[in-house]
Amino acid sequence: MSGWELVEQVRRRVGAEQGTLRKAASLRVALCYPAPYAVGMSSLGFQTIYREIHRHGEAAAERAFLPDRIEDYRRARVPLFTYESETPLADFPVVAFSISYELELPGLLEMLDLAGIPLLRSERSAHHPVILAGGPLTNADPLPLAPFVDVIAVGEGEELIRTFLDAAPAVPRAALIERMAALPGFYIPGKSGALPPAARAPDDRLPARSQIVARESVLGPMFLIEAERGCSRPCAYCVMRRAAGGGMRTVAPERVLSLVPADARSVGLVGAAVTDHPGIKRIVRALVEGGRAVGISSLRADRLDDELVGLLARGGYRTLTTASDGASQRLRDLVGRGTTERHLLRAAELARRHGMRRLKLYQMIGLPGETDADIEELIRFTGELARIVRVTLSVSPFVAKRGTPLDGAPFEAIPSLEAKLARLRRSLKKPAELRPASARWAWVEYMLAQGGEPAGLAAMDAWRAGGSFRAWKRAFAAREVMPEARAAAGART
Repeated sequence: MSGWELVEQVRRRVGAEQGTLRKAASLRVALCYPAPYAVGMSSLGFQTIYREIHRHGEAAAERAFLPDRIEDYRRARVPLFTYESETPLADFPVVAFSISYELELPGLLEMLDLAGIPLLRSERSAHHPVILAGGPLTNADPLPLAPFVDVIAVGEGEELIRTFLDAAPAVPRAALIERMAALPGFYIPGKSGALPPAARAPDDRLPARSQIVARESVLGPMFLIEAERGCSRPCAYCVMRRAAGGGMRTVAPERVLSLVPADARSVGLVGAAVTDHPGIKRIVRALVEGGRAVGISSLRADRLDDELVGLLARGGYRTLTTASDGASQRLRDLVGRGTTERHLLRAAELARRHGMRRLKLYQMIGLPGETDADIEELIRFTGELARIVRVTLSVSPFVAKRGTPLDGAPFEAIPSLEAKLARLRRSLKKPAELRPASARWAWVEYMLAQGGEPAGLAAMDAWRAGGSFRAWKRAFAAREVMPEARAAAGART
């Protein structure tokens, strides 16, 4: 594409949006998502911070995303620019990133490079923007970001972004960074000591909800709204478990429904444990009876019953999606999942009863202590489910996250994981569709999740070397990131 065609692509997308914000303000923030537009516009956190910045009296946000085709920008020699005013990122005083998980780190590096901003904070001068980072990644471990960003907002961002904006106007770059070091909820690489506790947004700032409905989002023109935040469950592998952020906070059904626009034809209810909301049936029923399609981000198998699944079918569900997250009952019990075979069989029966085409089941392999017998149980039980309804098994290797009871648990060797996936593929070829995640990229995610600042520097090295798996292995070795964990990559991968 030419530079003009790149601008036209952005204008076409903005022209098709509903809810785009524009405002003259003394402080302009480039709000970035380190993935393509379709992914970024499906992020409820990103959309919420966009609105919160505009709510501030002296600030406005303009969005930027990782290009769909990075080579087009490089070939056209076009610096990365914002969607609202087509201004290069380097011209903003603040460039803020919302980051969901570890594998989005190369996207951040790519965006900084396309903007002409030095990757390392140590190489920037007073003339460069302040680089702020926040998002779901900060609920786990944001330290891999530390070499590249000036300020990290740790935890829920609704109040933190307001605190930052209050401090930002008319303050020189160095003075702003120094000021943020004294405020709770912020981590300043090179200045702060330990990471602060994750901030919690006031309850009256909930729920998060869409500001812009974008047809090119991966979810389509769906209005997203948060029915609850956090989780009351004890799952040992999850950063959203009940000990984090004070457990689950629910939003009253009346408030959820009152914030859904009258013209929204499709509504997504978002949260870590939406079906644990005591008023979930009331919310879904009201939406469905209003003629809207409904989606829910987290269906817990033990919360599914005939009434709820029937409402979901009326709301457009054709696939019932839930999670097992343990190859056997022994492992599910070990990690506190709280899901049993009875719950999952019931889900399959309900899906068939209400005319759904399939049951999609999220599954983890590689949990600590997993044996061949556990995998054999998964094969056997998946076959039982498939005799009731068509099954899609989405399988991902376990990745230990910081701040969870399984923090520091080893990553199973890639050759072992790949052998298990091959065994599942052979054994389930007829009864189920298998959709495996890459064991190699799960290992990269693990190294970033557990490796701290050295892992972030290795990410830069790997990105500069082309981003192949081999480049990542070499980069982790050169930076001496977790030598005991590098063996899990396997000698021949």
